[in-house]
Amino acid sequence: MVALRGSGPLKLGGTMNVSIAGAESNVAIGLARLGHTVRWVGAVGDDEAGELVLRTLRAESVDVFGAWKDAGAPTGLILFEPRLPDLTRVHYYRAGSAGSRLTPDVLDRAFATAVPRVLHLTGITPALSPTARAASTHALRLAHDHGTLVCLDVNHRARLWAADQASAVLQDWIPYVDLLIASADELPLCLPPGSPTDTGAQARALLSAGVQEVTVKFGSAGATSYTHPFRPGPPAGSTSDTHSAKTPSDAQDAGGDALHQPAVAVRAVDAVGAGDAFVAGYLSALLDGEGVAGRLERGVTTGAFAVASPGDWEGAPTRAELNLLGAPPGTVVR
Repeated sequence: MVALRGSGPLKLGGTMNVSIAGAESNVAIGLARLGHTVRWVGAVGDDEAGELVLRTLRAESVDVFGAWKDAGAPTGLILFEPRLPDLTRVHYYRAGSAGSRLTPDVLDRAFATAVPRVLHLTGITPALSPTARAASTHALRLAHDHGTLVCLDVNHRARLWAADQASAVLQDWIPYVDLLIASADELPLCLPPGSPTDTGAQARALLSAGVQEVTVKFGSAGATSYTHPFRPGPPAGSTSDTHSAKTPSDAQDAGGDALHQPAVAVRAVDAVGAGDAFVAGYLSALLDGEGVAGRLERGVTTGAFAVASPGDWEGAPTRAELNLLGAPPGTVVR
């Protein structure tokens, strides 16, 4: 989407900053800045707004070869309205947009070009329309068929679809998901009625349903990852392998269950995009082969960069910048 950020109440007018936004593109940029090869698959209008989206992603080293330009629909729009110092209202204009008309064949072409190690989806795209929902479901099935690890960030947007609609879709998706990321209040959407109300019990119910790892975001309180208890591998010299290549958890986190990582304390500037930044850091460490502890640590670090910077993705760190948060206040790097 194209993103317009105002300086106050929209009804009063004034100037707006123009950029782009979108949960998946935020994660893509975050991963690319950390040195990973990333492809973004989606749809934009065949218009100047769409050109801005693609140009920005290309400038951030994100491959947009699989993007589709829709000549019959406009690029989506999002307006950010800072209403109070700690409260921002978001207004979506995505009905009938190019992104809402995403079709499954776009995903077919993307997987035919190169099979990804990780497929990252959110609960936002399926909320846009039945067509976009079908395309997202098709992506899950393609990933399953190709042995690709599936990461799903629930990212429920109440302004796009009701909780019961989201829950019906998400519960159908759970069998395809390897790594589920959600805030604590989003976990119930992934479970049937009558499920436990405790966050830990909900996470373990999802593990029992087939998810390999459940990571819960608690904002300023950090994040917790729940994994299956570690089972000893085969005897030395055995040719069998008890760990699937697409399983995110690993032996160094023996004991599994729950591991918590506190958030990194920073001066908050803009909380929008922090969750996507966390996901980018988490997936980056996963792709590097880090265990759960390392993934959580990088996730809260990249999330802190987002909170300390204005914009959705603009403050995402490069790999060389990850240790900047440890510098004393007032540090000048020369």
